[in-house]
Amino acid sequence: MRVAVISDIHGNFQALESVIMDISKEKCDKIWCLGDLAMAGPQPRMVLSYIMEHGYDWTIIQGNTDKLIADFSLDIYNKLQQKMPVMANALLDDNDIIEQDKKDFLKSLPPRKEMMVEGVSVLLVHGSPRRMNEDILPNMKLSEVQEMIEGEIADLILCGHTHVPCGYQTLTKQTIVNVGSVGRPMTGVPKACYAIIDFDNGSFSVTHKEIDYDCKTASELMRVREFEGCQQIADQLLVPLIRHM
Repeated sequence: MRVAVISDIHGNFQALESVIMDISKEKCDKIWCLGDLAMAGPQPRMVLSYIMEHGYDWTIIQGNTDKLIADFSLDIYNKLQQKMPVMANALLDDNDIIEQDKKDFLKSLPPRKEMMVEGVSVLLVHGSPRRMNEDILPNMKLSEVQEMIEGEIADLILCGHTHVPCGYQTLTKQTIVNVGSVGRPMTGVPKACYAIIDFDNGSFSVTHKEIDYDCKTASELMRVREFEGCQQIADQLLVPLIRHM
């Protein structure tokens, strides 16, 4: 079985559309989505509408920004404002424009999902098995990664959150794969990223793919959103940040 694993769309419909087209070309049997669907992007409502209409057979879990939107309060906003003011401004604006049925959808998403696929035990999380906002990044000490997954028995653990693809093989022969970001890559390259997992009778292989998309249109749409800091996000869609540890 061939599975496409996507994460961190962040309201970028142009990127999502290009990735879905590539997934179709790759003849993937299923789509798994690791969360962060809408917040701080050009078209959060369009992305949510698309997923609610077309993603009925996807497996989807909740990301940390999905939870922020679903559980929005002024207390949450104020705490985020102290640490990440642009994201706080985006959250406030997203809360205003996203309809209640879409917030209910985000609230209904599970924080993790365990499954068995062709003899391989799989765990889907957003950040790490411990916390949905914990970072699994390239070049970490293996001991740190192993501490994050302590107590988990899955053969394959899939995550996102950092917007940077990477992978680890632990001493317990468990594989951890960060699938990267569809809508807000932080690799320095303005391309949508996702992963394809090929399962075959107890074994699996992983391929990361970077996909060209219309980042210019996405940036233009981001630029006309009305919260303070939207210009900064628009610029980063054209020239993405390079995220380091």
